[in-house]
Amino acid sequence: METDETPWYDEGLSFSCTRCGACCTGAPGYVWTSIEEIERLAEYRGESLEEFGGKYLRRVGDRLSLTERANGDCVFWNGSTGCTVYEARPDQCKTWPFWTENIETRRDWEETRTLCPGAGSGRFFSVDEIKAAAARSPK
Repeated sequence: METDETPWYDEGLSFSCTRCGACCTGAPGYVWTSIEEIERLAEYRGESLEEFGGKYLRRVGDRLSLTERANGDCVFWNGSTGCTVYEARPDQCKTWPFWTENIETRRDWEETRTLCPGAGSGRFFSVDEIKAAAARSPK
């Protein structure tokens, strides 16, 4: 495991979202949401908090997650147009692929790159930006 002072990615990493949906589709999971994110999403969609919550949220223990389709895809994923709430998406989505489990080791990053066509290309992120994203990534 790397130290906080000198992570293996200390020279930064590149990423540019291709909106391919690889991180939005497939195996079931959770997209954790905060009240602020729920408010942002509801406003973006032009819905009340109650309306949005009734359609798109589920309680998991003491947390809230976006619902999924039966096949595990995010409820906001559209195969032909991509993420329908991209501009207002939750922080969990915004911080992809710089989640702790994706950057802990170089091998983790290489595995992420095989799943995500945008990982390793596009915009350059400094080590500080990556650490900030990882700190906001899902727990």
